[in-house]
Amino acid sequence: MIKKKKLFKRVVIKVGTKIITSKDSCLDKREVGLLCAQIIKLLKSGVEVVLVSSGAIAEGMSQLQLTRRPKTLRILQAAAAIGQSRLMKIYDNFFHKKKIVTAQVLLTRADLSNRQRYLNAKNTIITLLERDILPIINENDTVSTDEIKFGDNDQLSAMVANFVSAQALIILTDVDGLYCLNSEGKQEKIDIVEEIGRVEHHAVGASCELSVGGMKTKLEAARMVTSSGITCIIANGKKADILSDILKGKNVGTFFKAKKVKLNDRKKWIAFSKKIKGKLVVDKGAAQALCEHGRSLLSAGIINVSGSFAYGDLVLIVSESGKELARGFTNYAAKEIDRIRGLKTSEIEKELGSKYYDEIIHRDNLVIL
Repeated sequence: MIKKKKLFKRVVIKVGTKIITSKDSCLDKREVGLLCAQIIKLLKSGVEVVLVSSGAIAEGMSQLQLTRRPKTLRILQAAAAIGQSRLMKIYDNFFHKKKIVTAQVLLTRADLSNRQRYLNAKNTIITLLERDILPIINENDTVSTDEIKFGDNDQLSAMVANFVSAQALIILTDVDGLYCLNSEGKQEKIDIVEEIGRVEHHAVGASCELSVGGMKTKLEAARMVTSSGITCIIANGKKADILSDILKGKNVGTFFKAKKVKLNDRKKWIAFSKKIKGKLVVDKGAAQALCEHGRSLLSAGIINVSGSFAYGDLVLIVSESGKELARGFTNYAAKEIDRIRGLKTSEIEKELGSKYYDEIIHRDNLVIL
C-alpha cells in the first residue's frame, strides 16, 4: 500500500482572539483545549507546527475589567503583561499532558527589521522544531511602541511563515473564509484565490472590541506568504477537526495559491520584514526592465517620489497605474531622488554634486513582487 504524501510538512498556525476566548472576553480553556488536541494530532502525524497565538491582551483586559481594547499604549502593554503568562500557562498545561514541550517566543518588528536579530529568531525557532518542541509566538506588546509594533498577529504569522520556510500559513478565524456577493446579491465563500488583487475589495477591517485587523490584514498576510511560494488558508477555527481537514486537502476555508517563484531567505527579509518608508512610481520602461529582465532601478525611469526616507530604507516600487511591482533598499534619500528622477545616470553627479551609486536600487537589494 502506497502511503499518501502529506500535503504540508511544516505549517504556521495563526489563532485569532475570538477562537480561544469566551463571551466575557476571558480565555476559554475548553476552546483552547480543542485547539491543542488538533495540533497534537498534527504533531503526532509528523507535521511540524509553529503556533502564533492571539489572546494575551484579551485575557489581560478581562483581569483589568476592560470591555474594549485599550487605545492608550501603556494600558495595552499592561494588559499584555498580565495576559501573556496566563495564555502560555494554559497552553503549556494542555501540551504537557501529552509530553509535548512548548517554548514561548516574543517578537517585535524591530527584531525582524534587524538582519542579525532576524537570523537569531529564525535559528532559534528552527532549532526548536528540530528538537520536536512547539514554538508559541506572539508580539511582544509589553515593549512594543507604535513605531515597531506589528499591529496584528496576521502580519506577524506571515513573517514567521516566511523565515521558517513553512509550506503553509493557516489562519484560523471565526468565519469560514473570504466571502463575495454572487449574481443574486447573496454572500458565498470563495474557495480558491489565485490573484489576491482580484478579491481584496471584499475585505473589511476588524469589528471586534478585543482585536485589531480583520479580513483586510488576513489578505495582506496571504499576499506576503503566497508571494514567496507559501500556501495560505483562511478557515473557521471553531469547526471540529478543521486542521486535519485542511491538511487532508478537503474543501474548507479559502485556499490562496502560492506563487511559483521561490525567494531566498535574504529576499524574503527584504520584502516582508522591514517597514516600508516610501514609494517610487516608475514608467513602463523601468517596470519592464525590473520585472522582465532583472535589472536594477535607475533614476531615468522614476516618475514620482513619496514619503520621507533615507539611504538604506525600504521603499515600494509601483507602476504608473499603482500596481505594486517590487520592494528594495534605496541608495538615495527621498529628497535626492526627487531631484534626480528622470535624469540619466551620468547626470546625477552634476545635479547633486556627487554620485554615491549608479543605481537608485541595486537588483541585489530588490525583490520583484
